[in-house]
Amino acid sequence: MYKVQLMNNIKSQKLEMFDEKKYNVSAEVENPDAIMLRSSKLHDTQFNPELLCIARAGAGVNNIPVDRCADEGIVVFNTPGANAGAVKELVLCALLISSRDVLGGIEWVRSIASEGFEVPALVEKEKARFAGPEILGKSIGVIGLGAIGAKIADAAASLGMVVYGYDPYISVEAAWTLSSKIKKADDIETIYKNSDFISINVPYMDTTKHFINKESIAKMKPGVRIINAARAELVNDDDILAALESGQVATYVTDFPNAKTAGAKGVIPIPHLGASTPESEDNCVSMAAEEIMEYLENGNIINSVNLPGAVMPRTGNDPRICILHDNVPGMIEKITGAVSASGANIESMVNAGTKGKVASYTMLDVNKLSDGLKDTINKIEGVTRVRVIM
Repeated sequence: MYKVQLMNNIKSQKLEMFDEKKYNVSAEVENPDAIMLRSSKLHDTQFNPELLCIARAGAGVNNIPVDRCADEGIVVFNTPGANAGAVKELVLCALLISSRDVLGGIEWVRSIASEGFEVPALVEKEKARFAGPEILGKSIGVIGLGAIGAKIADAAASLGMVVYGYDPYISVEAAWTLSSKIKKADDIETIYKNSDFISINVPYMDTTKHFINKESIAKMKPGVRIINAARAELVNDDDILAALESGQVATYVTDFPNAKTAGAKGVIPIPHLGASTPESEDNCVSMAAEEIMEYLENGNIINSVNLPGAVMPRTGNDPRICILHDNVPGMIEKITGAVSASGANIESMVNAGTKGKVASYTMLDVNKLSDGLKDTINKIEGVTRVRVIM
């Protein structure tokens, strides 16, 4: 029976996808084959030798030591696009509340509730304090056109906004989903100089840390409104606060408030609500469960962030050998040679190329499994991990 450890108090009807005859799924399991989590930090965790995979029920994986997992032969999955609808809706909300001071107006009305019958007159007298521009006809720059950014771009276009999209790494699949109304920005400076609003939708990594800073902000239109529903570290806090003080930035909406931004003037701090909908949480759990089951039962790798993806259909009951290994000359020949020397025949085979530190992943379906074949392959120099699925 496979053991799946749950973290972050994950509760969803989608967990019923795990067949109780094959899986023990709970927060209490020991020495798990798989871990499913949301935001638990695993960087200081020593993983048990039996652990085969970790599935993050969400997109970001900065809470998981992905490189170390690759070195240990542990596949790390995420769930791209599962929460895209929820994040898109929050960004649309941010567009409106960053333009008109709806939140400030609501708080002010609450503060005058004791005025009783005078409230309507006071509202008419003071309402101009909270006015702001419409978004119709305004321009928005969407940085990152993945599953979330593409939805934001299309939604903004449908609201009558002029939409500029920038993503030098856009996939063909994502490109097909975009409306023809989206203007392609060949460089990020095009976004900066043309946008009344900017939505940030890129992953956090070394190359994107603080890419919104005083230099990039200086290239933006005065009074720009910036929405960050991606990651806190993408924006330099000190620089954005200085830009708010000077008026270069009119409003900064962040879904990741901290000690510096939570109470700052001009900042709208949202308590990390991007994916906080029951639908989004169910979608993430469902996708994570499918990824875990495909890998544990079939060796298939789908949506991995640290290992190459590979899918090979099961056409029968042949034993399947799954091998993580370096991409060096002669490796495939050594593996297939070991299989042939054991007297087995290879019925199906797939090899997936380099991704991250682990260079290659090979799956073999063989007509029979001789004693000692797994150990023989495991002793080949450059092999990280060997697993047999019967």
